Order: sequence, then C-alpha cells, then structure tokens
Amino acid sequence: MVKIRLTRTGAKKAPCYRVVVADSRYPRDGRFIEEIGYYNPLTNPVEVKVNEEKAKEWMAKGAQPTETVKALFKKSGIID
Repeated sequence: MVKIRLTRTGAKKAPCYRVVVADSRYPRDGRFIEEIGYYNPLTNPVEVKVNEEKAKEWMAKGAQPTETVKALFKKSGIID
C-alpha cells in the first residue's frame, strides 16, 4: 500500500520532517517515491509546506495519509 507519511531529517533533538509518498513496506527514513513537502515543528508558528496538487493527485490514486499527515493536511486546508 502506498502511504503519505513523514520521514525524519535534522539533527539530534532538532527534528525536521519531509512529507513523502512511500510504499508502506519501506522503513521510515528509507526509500520513497516522491517528496511533496516538509514540516518544521520547531518554528513558531509551526511551518508546513505541502504541494497541494501533488497531495491531492496521490490521494486520488489511492495513497493513504497517516494520522499525523492527515492532521497536517487539515490544518493546511488540503482536506476537510
């Protein structure tokens, strides 16, 4: 199954995440199909940048967002 999920980047104790489309069998920070955005929880306010067209395109193809990504999409207004 294809999932839209977060992959962790950044230093120790300073996380930054990429929003990626990946096969659910791949490891969290492993191979992915496409990068569609990023999420930085350390900034104030939290910085979320997602390519809305790509996200909707992948969801139309059947990709399932994880719970965390779904919450980010709702805050960004990508899904209702």
